[in-house]
Amino acid sequence: MINTILIFPIVACLLMFIIRNKAFDCFMVNAYALIHASITTLLAMNIGRESTQPYFVVDNTNLIFLIVLSLVFLMVAIYNNGYVKTFNYPDRRIRNYSFMILIFVLAMTGTILSTDLGLAWVLVEATTLSSAYLIYFNKSKHSIEAAWKYVFICSIGIALAFVGIILLNISTGSVNTLNFAHLYKYASSFDHVWLKLAFVFMLFGFGAKMGLAPIHFWLPDAHSEAPSPISALLSAALLNSAFLVIVRVFKIMTLADCVGYARFMLLIMGFISLFVTSVFVYHIKNYKRMLAYSSIENMGILAIGTALGGPAYYAVILHLIGHSLAKGSFFLTSGNILELFGTKRIKSINGLMQADGKTAWLWVLSFLAICAFPTSVLFISEFIMIKTMIMQGHYVLCILFALLLTIILYGIGKVVIKMTFGEISQDKVKIIEENKSKVSVFMYIPQFIMLALVFILGVYVPPFLNNIINCAIAGF
Repeated sequence: MINTILIFPIVACLLMFIIRNKAFDCFMVNAYALIHASITTLLAMNIGRESTQPYFVVDNTNLIFLIVLSLVFLMVAIYNNGYVKTFNYPDRRIRNYSFMILIFVLAMTGTILSTDLGLAWVLVEATTLSSAYLIYFNKSKHSIEAAWKYVFICSIGIALAFVGIILLNISTGSVNTLNFAHLYKYASSFDHVWLKLAFVFMLFGFGAKMGLAPIHFWLPDAHSEAPSPISALLSAALLNSAFLVIVRVFKIMTLADCVGYARFMLLIMGFISLFVTSVFVYHIKNYKRMLAYSSIENMGILAIGTALGGPAYYAVILHLIGHSLAKGSFFLTSGNILELFGTKRIKSINGLMQADGKTAWLWVLSFLAICAFPTSVLFISEFIMIKTMIMQGHYVLCILFALLLTIILYGIGKVVIKMTFGEISQDKVKIIEENKSKVSVFMYIPQFIMLALVFILGVYVPPFLNNIINCAIAGF
């Protein structure tokens, strides 16, 4: 099953180059999404998890990451059926778009399933190369700038991570391996000085890909310039893949008895991410950039939860699920708004409720989900983190955490309300009427499904999912 999920997109890409048909390209993206979801479901049910494959394995830690990726990709594929119909590009360009989506998802899947730190490093770089074209897809002045910034900063991050891997290898002494299982087994014998230095480099390296401040600079540009389905994949899936690699390295630090140092570093970067978002969210003129900064905020929350430990580990997994679904919905809905109004500028959009009621409600509900409004599952995750801070006596951090989240909530909420309500300007009425036909039913259904899951999980976590989350916690 693991071989199928990894080999199918390669075969699909070859067929796409042979057949050269736009409808077939779209079909292959949907087929991979369905196969990915089906195999992931079977793996979650413990069917076919036994594998002799030494480099790619489903374990208790990465299963929840694979489930989230599979679900988000399926929703993006559904949305993409309607989104592709709005393209006015040559068939070759659309084929390249579909081709790169398959390679991008393959690279993320490989990163999640990899059993070796060196292989994970290679596949993280593969996600950069495959998604760079998708960010540049619109071929505008801003998109090429965003793509170059993305490649440049992430390549620097990957270089730092590579230095960290070398330093980790030095710390292992005679243990000459990068296999995670072996690193865990012998972690207690590693040299602490080299290991701590290695963790800093890898945290900054993979943290750049995760979108943690202060190495987050690529993220607002890339997310705002990429097509909306790609923005959803970047925020709801790519960042999680990088986070999993950091979780793997964090466990090495835990087993090597350097966990206090690792938690301190994660705590610092987590709060810097929240602070950066709270500052920039009030100076944003582009609503897709606003959503990108929200991703930086939520990656910071994941880092803080990992640093806290204890009950916060459960909150981290819940938050990861909730953020992926809510932010995926938010970005896909932003695609509807862009199709309707033809602009990303916040000040140019009013009266979304009048323009398209379904899109307006999805926009508001996505905001309520991401800002942890009850019964959003993010409310539960953030509540557990705050409770953990109080239980551990981190009262100052607790106040700072709540204050920064409130500032960010107000900044995003102000924009959402401004865009949703009010009167449509007369110069936009004709444009909206012409563009309404571009927003098909496929561009509403995925968001409703994801938001329903976010709010249901805030009330009830099914036993099988609860068991998967508890198993994943052992990987921290």
